Amino acid sequence: MGEFRMPSLGADMEAGTLVEWKVKPGDPVRRGDVVAVVETDKGAIAVEIWEDGVVEEIRVEEGALVPVGTVLATVRGPGEAAAAAAAPAQAARPPPPAPPAAAPSTAAPAPAPGGRVRASPAARSRARALGVDLGALRGTGPGGAVTVSDVEGAGGRPAPSIRNAIAAAMARSKREIPHYYLGTEIDLSRAMAWLGAENARRGVAERLLPVVLLLKAVARAAREVPEVNGFYSDGSFRPVEAVHLGVAISLRRGGLVAPALHDVDRKPLGDLMRELNDLVGRARSGGLRSSELADATLTVTSLGDLGVATVYGVIYPPQVALVGLGRILERPWVEGGRIEARPAVTATLSGDHRVSDGIRGAQFLGALDQRLQAPEAL
Repeated sequence: MGEFRMPSLGADMEAGTLVEWKVKPGDPVRRGDVVAVVETDKGAIAVEIWEDGVVEEIRVEEGALVPVGTVLATVRGPGEAAAAAAAPAQAARPPPPAPPAAAPSTAAPAPAPGGRVRASPAARSRARALGVDLGALRGTGPGGAVTVSDVEGAGGRPAPSIRNAIAAAMARSKREIPHYYLGTEIDLSRAMAWLGAENARRGVAERLLPVVLLLKAVARAAREVPEVNGFYSDGSFRPVEAVHLGVAISLRRGGLVAPALHDVDRKPLGDLMRELNDLVGRARSGGLRSSELADATLTVTSLGDLGVATVYGVIYPPQVALVGLGRILERPWVEGGRIEARPAVTATLSGDHRVSDGIRGAQFLGALDQRLQAPEAL
């Protein structure tokens, strides 16, 4: 009998609120199916299951705040007998969960045109504490439900819980990880020329942005220097063959998340562009999936769209490196004794000295540069 547990959706997560079940006992499930919605400090997340089978038992009711690792449900694997064989009807048709009104002491209804506002118990509790009218908010959770982040971000203020979560993760990172930092300037004249020619062959909706070239090059370089791609836990480094790039995305009400683009090194640039646009949209509307928050192997951050030329980031534990990309700028470049203006970007690496050193970090940045000098191979 398999156990479906509350996942860790970030290094700073200790607990989450189970907002909604998408399945019931007796339902068949397949690996990758969304079976529940969990609310964290960073918003409502669709949680996937990672095994095939049949839901045997729901152990946690909707609205409960539970620690990471708690068993939420049990799953009967293919060929396994039901645990309550003597009462199959009850196993297949459990009593329905108590409606939200069964806990009025923790969630006073908030009236709004068209009926009761959809909001998680945690959001209602936070709204009462801050004196926020739920009916005046636009929910970003599943089905338009109001989340804790929506409540705390009322009036355009950054959400304190998001800022606190980020602070906790970054403080842990600086305490535990001996960072080192490297940076280099990369000539993008070949990459930008190739991109212009490639986009001329594509329709408007299919055109590529420079960021996808940079992300693909980062992923390919990580395959060459595997010490930057993986996790450090229990006193040792675990390299990962797949390259799932966490992409730092700013949220509309303040704070950021870094969900993963999967298998970036293996996907065509057009697919990556579509997936990146989709990821950014869902991150800002509350539609991320648990796998996108839990399995990034290396994170990329960029403030180039805000005019920042150079960014040195803090590593997201348990990852072991972070790549920073600045704004693409025309810069004086010396080639063959001549000075000319060329588009260039400053790329930085924040590395974990427990896993790699300056030599391997320099080799990674060199590999990144080489990849961008041959954009047609990306």
